[in-house]
Amino acid sequence: MGRMLPSLLEIVDPSRLKTQLDAIAVAHKGNGEAQKRALVEVFKATLAAGRAKARERLEQGAHRGRACAESLCYLQDTIIRALHDYAVEQVYPVANPSSAENLSIAAVGGYGRGTLAPGSDIDLLFLLPYKQTPWGESVVEYMLYVLWDLGLKVGHSTRTVTDCIRLAREDFTIRTALLEARYLDGDEKLFAELEKRFDEEVVKGTGNEFVEAKLAERDIRHRRSGESRYLVEPNVKDGKGGLRDLNTLFWIAKYLYRVKQSSDLIKEGVFTRQEYATFRKAEDFLWAVRCELHFVAGRAEERITFDIQTEMANRLGYHGHAGLKAVERFMKHYFLVAKDVGDLTRIFCAALEDQERKKKPGIGRFMQKLRRKKVIKGFKLEGDRLSFTSDKAVENDPVNLVRIFHVADADGLDIHPDALKLVTRSLKFIGAELRADAEANRLFLEILTSRKEPERTLRLMNEAGVLGRFVPDFGRIVALMQFNMYHHYTADEHLLRAIGILSEVEKGGEHTDHPLATEIMSKIQSRNALFMSVFLHDIAKGRDEDHSDAGERIARHLCPRLGMSAGETETVAWLVKNHLVMSDVAQRRDISDPRTVKDFADLVQSPERLKMLFVLTVVDIKAVGPGVWNGWKAQLLRELYFETAALLQGGESAVNRAGRVAEAKEALGLRLADWPEAERANYKARHTDGYWLAFDTDTQERHARLIAEAKGAALTVAAQPEPTRDVTVLTLYAEDHPGLFSRFAGACAILGMNIVDAKIFTTRDGMALDMLWVQDEAGGAISEPRRIKRLEETIRKVLAGEVLPPEMIEQRFKGESRTEAFSIAPQVFIDNDASDTYTVIEVNGLDRPGLVHALTKALFHLGLTIGSAHITTYGERAVDVFYVKDVIGHKVTNANKKKAVERHLLDALANPTQNARPAKSRRRDEIVAAE
Repeated sequence: MGRMLPSLLEIVDPSRLKTQLDAIAVAHKGNGEAQKRALVEVFKATLAAGRAKARERLEQGAHRGRACAESLCYLQDTIIRALHDYAVEQVYPVANPSSAENLSIAAVGGYGRGTLAPGSDIDLLFLLPYKQTPWGESVVEYMLYVLWDLGLKVGHSTRTVTDCIRLAREDFTIRTALLEARYLDGDEKLFAELEKRFDEEVVKGTGNEFVEAKLAERDIRHRRSGESRYLVEPNVKDGKGGLRDLNTLFWIAKYLYRVKQSSDLIKEGVFTRQEYATFRKAEDFLWAVRCELHFVAGRAEERITFDIQTEMANRLGYHGHAGLKAVERFMKHYFLVAKDVGDLTRIFCAALEDQERKKKPGIGRFMQKLRRKKVIKGFKLEGDRLSFTSDKAVENDPVNLVRIFHVADADGLDIHPDALKLVTRSLKFIGAELRADAEANRLFLEILTSRKEPERTLRLMNEAGVLGRFVPDFGRIVALMQFNMYHHYTADEHLLRAIGILSEVEKGGEHTDHPLATEIMSKIQSRNALFMSVFLHDIAKGRDEDHSDAGERIARHLCPRLGMSAGETETVAWLVKNHLVMSDVAQRRDISDPRTVKDFADLVQSPERLKMLFVLTVVDIKAVGPGVWNGWKAQLLRELYFETAALLQGGESAVNRAGRVAEAKEALGLRLADWPEAERANYKARHTDGYWLAFDTDTQERHARLIAEAKGAALTVAAQPEPTRDVTVLTLYAEDHPGLFSRFAGACAILGMNIVDAKIFTTRDGMALDMLWVQDEAGGAISEPRRIKRLEETIRKVLAGEVLPPEMIEQRFKGESRTEAFSIAPQVFIDNDASDTYTVIEVNGLDRPGLVHALTKALFHLGLTIGSAHITTYGERAVDVFYVKDVIGHKVTNANKKKAVERHLLDALANPTQNARPAKSRRRDEIVAAE
């Protein structure tokens, strides 16, 4: 890594290339097609060798990104120049060319900047004189055909200087492309004329409109590629904090200041030397990422997807360290650079505004001075934006680094870019002394728990670098990405979004999606504890130990520092330690099992903790990313909340089991008043006690009428879509036989339906009554009658042996999985304490098409009966839980039997031929991020 970079001649030697082309002209004289074929072969070999050398150079160290991009550009320049010379000297020679037989070739757009990625478009401008002859078109056509034969993506235009000026005035895209025009070959005078006229007739006096257009264009691009710069599969070119943002800065600078290179921005007073160094480092790194991305993908790919991140990290020289995988260290570096790009953008915009202010004539400057005289809480107002009273304001009182954000939040003010620039340049004043300052800590706690816009203020503090310095543990997770398909954002971005969602819940803005959380929020006694627990729940991510345990210790240290009482500190520490538990229990355990609720209630112990944990769980899941929260998860959490609340208050859940069964039978009897008494009694005798405790009366009535209408049919299927819960309930009634549920699971998988929950009952007369809660591949309810009908047909075929699920699933989902980039150690946990009547088996492993079918098939071969199944996926990780009994209705307690269960399930996890579930990108809830 330490040796000097090779000369550009190692990429391609122009003299050697010319010698090769001259030899082609001689060897194939008079045979144009043979010349062209030979020409293409030489150029292809030159491109391949040059790119290989550029890649070798790049992979010597990620700091060589710009060198790689410049090398690839030099390679392309050399080929185009050689091709042009060949065309005018060997193919279309003119002995005494007139002024009409001239041509200038310019690189424009990204190519004009002098940098290229391996898969970049080659944007060319063929500049023709005002008077033209067919010669120019012939040369252009010949060059383009050769370039296309090389497999290059060529964007081209053939215009006169006057055409260029006219179009640049009308179209900002063309104007931007010409702004970066770079002479390649041909008539230099023609290109010089274009430059001169572009400056005088297009650029002059149009700076403001260009700046507005470019910033508006940037905002649209950010919305299209994702508003956050902390998406875990970022777009290195067009995403927020990517190369295009740096390009935008330089376009504006070049347009306004007419600079030729980015270093000129120091002379113009836009950047300090240190800020310019940051600009260059960011540019270098992003070019390294983009070039390597193209090399690895073998095409012009701009999104750093999961399946490519690990290889990129390895090729760019990253290694695992301090609890982080190599890929996580690589992506953290990426997000830190993206943040630097945001800082540079803010500093640049402040400089632009300052320059614009200085241009204002007399009365404008006078009014500006009047506005600056207005002082609020120790800060001055410039318009409606907050700024420091002097450049020494932070040095004289470092608490101002926190205070300015507090005032901005309290008074609903924006902070002036100049002030943010001073903040960024004053981070050295945030040390142990400021972190121990009682006033600074009071102000920060009030910002965090603000009833206004805490997310906006905290985000601004994070962008400016203050938040990570003031709370060092938060600084450790800034730009921290977790390499999984569940989390959409970096750890710091997730926490800030969670605070924003909590604030909206409190204001009632989330009432439609979260009515219970909104209601509970108004009853919580300690807002400060809840807001603090949301801020800290994932603050210990990326460490070798469990982040919940480490987070608890951080809470016990930080809360007293911020002025919180001992009681509040204890509450925050408990919530942070247990922030995964409620979602874990709701999604992975059978809530209808009394033991589940009792054990959860024993952990929570108080109604106040239950309220706070419920709200924390809701905002945590919602902040993971779009599409993660759905109605099914909401329903599970609500059920667990109400069952636990009743138990904690000594209510209905404490009623004895026999009494509850009797009440359920009596309630159903009233609903079936139209049935004869004997028929009602016979029906109630068919079900075991577990059935009566598992469902409400509405569901039991629906089952009764379904069974009555079945009249001995081999299979009865009823589907009830519940769009508000994003789930469809399938009720399946058939003669019971071993492995029936496994076949149901296989049929669902064949059609791309995901089972998220299941309850399985066998009546005393040998019939199976199974309820499956299913979703489509996007996590929504299935309501189309044709899909329900097709499911019924598929189930019948599976039961009859006409269709074999493993084969059908493999055929349907072949090549679709995105989980191959991940490695998850398979685990099986057998728990005989979680239920009074069942053995609870939890299976963890890599999700894939067909997994539920494979696991349930294994349980069938083990002779185990499934009572309920709870199917959850967290991105690439599957966590499936089965409540089982052995053939005589007992728990699995024999040591040898337990070993056999573990062995068979591990085999099912490892064997991809036993497929049964589509491996879509189903997002896991925040609850199990600790693994």
